[in-house]
Amino acid sequence: MIDIRIETFLTLCRLMNYRKTAEELNMTQPAVTQHIHYLENYYGCKLFIYDRKSLKMTHEAELLKKYAENISYQEKKLKTALSDKGCRQLSIGATKTVGEYVIAEHIGNFLKEDKNRISVNIDNTGNLLRALSGGNIDFAVIEGFFDRSRYASRLYRREPFVGICGAMHPFAGREVTLEEAMKEHLFVREEGSGTREILEQLLTEQNRSLREFKKISVISSFGLTSKLLCTNGGIAFAYRAAGENDPKLASFNIRGRDIVREFNYVYLDTPFSEGDVEYFDSFRQKKTAE
Repeated sequence: MIDIRIETFLTLCRLMNYRKTAEELNMTQPAVTQHIHYLENYYGCKLFIYDRKSLKMTHEAELLKKYAENISYQEKKLKTALSDKGCRQLSIGATKTVGEYVIAEHIGNFLKEDKNRISVNIDNTGNLLRALSGGNIDFAVIEGFFDRSRYASRLYRREPFVGICGAMHPFAGREVTLEEAMKEHLFVREEGSGTREILEQLLTEQNRSLREFKKISVISSFGLTSKLLCTNGGIAFAYRAAGENDPKLASFNIRGRDIVREFNYVYLDTPFSEGDVEYFDSFRQKKTAE
């Protein structure tokens, strides 16, 4: 059973406000302070400091947070394992490209086993990592960047990152310069998405920015983006898997920039998490073997 003071600590880490933490936990604010002081005395270090009236976590608090998240998650998994009647329940996350274009067959293979149950949360990288830290999902298959010092991971697959346009667009099937691409209407994902971060990194390496494109539209759904590319022209950047099965779309490359990125399982560093990843991945390997 998780110590109530650890629960208080994790809530304060999430809300970064003593009053809001007290309200959420139905406690008094002095009680929250007392719990934090107990942990600081127990571990012999300062966990929170104020910097210009803003509450900040110390390095020691970051370390304790990682440990506490892992322990809290294992407690949840233990309770689930004790209550499940022979079923294997997974709650997973997937970034949008992975969830909509990559992982469907894998999930289908998993569900062919009668005892298996699954819930899938498709969201951007930032939101999935927050769900992971909060113990709300068992693991995520992520297409973007993540903090490898905070999470465990293993490779799911590698995927080319390419330009996408309508099949009749002048760029279709070509290699173009970055300058040519920037004269186009760019459809880009919302902030926090993995594909947007990759594109922004590519531009930064060339000392360029999104603002230099002729026109920018922010669209969170690639399904809608693909329709707009076919009817309105313009370009987008995405993983090849997102457009390769649509005959109305085509891909193009930026000259001198062959970009391949990883899709990774990302999870808390616990035996339960590792076991869930291994079990889920076995259904993908079974399909490959067949």
